[in-house]
Amino acid sequence: MAIDPLTGGEELANTIAGIVGKFIPDPQAAAQASQAILTSLQASDASQNTVDAAEAANPDLFVSGWRPAVGWVCVAALIYSYLLVPIGMWAGYALGHPIPKPPVLDNNLWELMFGLLGMGGLRTFEKIKGVA
Repeated sequence: MAIDPLTGGEELANTIAGIVGKFIPDPQAAAQASQAILTSLQASDASQNTVDAAEAANPDLFVSGWRPAVGWVCVAALIYSYLLVPIGMWAGYALGHPIPKPPVLDNNLWELMFGLLGMGGLRTFEKIKGVA
């Protein structure tokens, strides 16, 4: 029963079986319900993979470019927060026209960037699970 090596297919199957078993006392009916849920999850994963592949293969920027656009927005926000704001404030003081500090983005920007770069701890989870 292979759903996704990152989620641990057997662990997921056991968890679903345990939850279903609490609601359906008949072991055979519970096993059938668990299998139906897992089959549904696998079909959903396959459908999403098909959609993702079609989006990525499309040459139109508005179809395949939404993922890179998130990266571009993140880069623009980093440039604003860590280059434009400090340099603008310094230049204002240097020219004798101090300006109040403009609003900057909070730490959610770093969470987004780490997620985009794959540095959010998922690789650690992969190593624990033994995924290459």
